[in-house]
Amino acid sequence: MRFPGPLAGIKVLELGTLIAGPFCARMLAEFGAEVIKIETPGSGDPIRQWRVLKDGTSLWWSVQARNKKSLTLNLKDARGRAIARQLALEADIIIENYRPGVLEKWELGYAQLQAVKPATIMVRLSGFGQTGPMRDLPGFGAIGESMGGLRYVSGHADRPPVRVGVSIGDSVAALHGVIGAMMALRHRDATGGREHGQGQMVDVALYESVFNLMESLVPEFDQAGVVRERTGGALPGIVPSNTYTTGDGENIVIAGNGDAIFKRLMLAIGRIDLAGDPGLARNDGRVPRTREIDDAIQAWCGGRDIDAALTVLKAADVPAGKIYSVRDMMTDPQFLAREMFEQHHFPDGTPVKLPAISPKLSATPGKTQWMGPTLGQHNDEVLAALGYSAAQIAELKDGGVV
Repeated sequence: MRFPGPLAGIKVLELGTLIAGPFCARMLAEFGAEVIKIETPGSGDPIRQWRVLKDGTSLWWSVQARNKKSLTLNLKDARGRAIARQLALEADIIIENYRPGVLEKWELGYAQLQAVKPATIMVRLSGFGQTGPMRDLPGFGAIGESMGGLRYVSGHADRPPVRVGVSIGDSVAALHGVIGAMMALRHRDATGGREHGQGQMVDVALYESVFNLMESLVPEFDQAGVVRERTGGALPGIVPSNTYTTGDGENIVIAGNGDAIFKRLMLAIGRIDLAGDPGLARNDGRVPRTREIDDAIQAWCGGRDIDAALTVLKAADVPAGKIYSVRDMMTDPQFLAREMFEQHHFPDGTPVKLPAISPKLSATPGKTQWMGPTLGQHNDEVLAALGYSAAQIAELKDGGVV
């Protein structure tokens, strides 16, 4: 019996590999949509072999593909494309992250499907979008992060830019895809529904998704000629907010940038002189003296271990926190109280924890129904639902179509 999530009854066809498209489809699957993922026969999505493996399959796969159905299809074969087209015309949402133009060659493009079914919703994720002079270039998350502005402001001023330790560009694009899909679905249902409603294309570019996070960069440059630069762990122009190192070698983030919070922080670390300095009462007065303030906080942090520092700061009601590794997360009372880990088992019985599903809905929360499927695990089920007989399915398998 299917899990009655908020997207129960919604059919999604996933045409894509690796991160952006599959992450977008994953979130829909986590909240009840039926997601059919098309994979290449014999090899499947390359992410199956990425990073840490168990029995030849990526542990990442168990999360990225949870709740999805795997159908293998050779899209270079006309029979495979015909099956994909049939699925696309039955789907409420199609998610794809091929290079622009690839689906059109296979007669699976948005305009081609929309001409037959006006209610078609297609989420298209690519490096640079479906238009513009860069549309045909390969677009990876690293390029999107760089072009969208994130890499430029990440790291220390005296060193080259650094990357965030996860595929943030792809993931941010995926979240934009989910938001766009929900907006398009709402519009379709408001204009006639699955049969007669107005569908649309959701055009998500990785670099634009990253660019959407860049706060006030554009007006600051346009009006004041300011180019935001790398500032390490500090929050530019908002003081104090930085990362400091405690005596036991741990790293702690302290955000004392509110005027009242700053005063409490200075009193907590024994700097009555700074707490009472009228020139530091407001943020605009603190910014020119950033180094002095940071040095004072660092000197205090360096004289005690992180637990002692956090105890003092918590008592003073100053926002502060340890920078967590996954080891810290797995035993943290807040993570545990919020049930942020799920216990599951691999087919051989080995237990494994997975991250729980976010966001948390009070009435229709997401749920992991199963971990990432084996390659082609749902071939017979999906094809039978399309009307293929056992003999026809066997023929497709013999012909290398599935």
